[in-house]
Amino acid sequence: MPIRRVIVALSGGSGIPYAVDLLTALRDLGSASAPIETHLIVTNGAKQVIPTESDLGLKAIEALADVVHKDADLGAGIASGSFRAHAMVIVPCSAGTLAKVALGFTDNLVSRAAHVTLKERRPLVLVVREAPYSRPMLQNMLSASDAGAVIMPASPGFYHRPDDVATLLRGVTARVLDLLALDNDHAPRWKDD
Repeated sequence: MPIRRVIVALSGGSGIPYAVDLLTALRDLGSASAPIETHLIVTNGAKQVIPTESDLGLKAIEALADVVHKDADLGAGIASGSFRAHAMVIVPCSAGTLAKVALGFTDNLVSRAAHVTLKERRPLVLVVREAPYSRPMLQNMLSASDAGAVIMPASPGFYHRPDDVATLLRGVTARVLDLLALDNDHAPRWKDD
């Protein structure tokens, strides 16, 4: 079975714990028979947010990925449509990154890889964390959705009666994994009929 490559980008919005949970889940889901290779990009904005939202430092977060790319490296393999990626997730997706994706503005590796993901018709999930949404954000969400992205607000559910933050994070991560068509039991389902 071929390696499933998933690009994970962290932008400067609040929500770094969602990214850490996703990277951990992707690492744990991979196996010898169905390997998952993660490609990580961390923007300068995310680097500023990491110390305020996570006990893990940048190096520890990077260690959760198989390959780490610099956001300024527009020549990275993931910047090309010939790079065979399974999907891309931007988590958290800041308002600025959302705008770049919506408008096709490719001035960094995150926005370039997102553009490539859309043009190649691969899954692109934008985990938008900022709220409330301004009119420009709503318009950018609609534009990104029209281009093929999935807008996934970081809105955890409560039907499974979470008793801690980790359980809330896992609920959102499980939905992202579902959107990537990656089987998982990361969080309880509403009903298993």
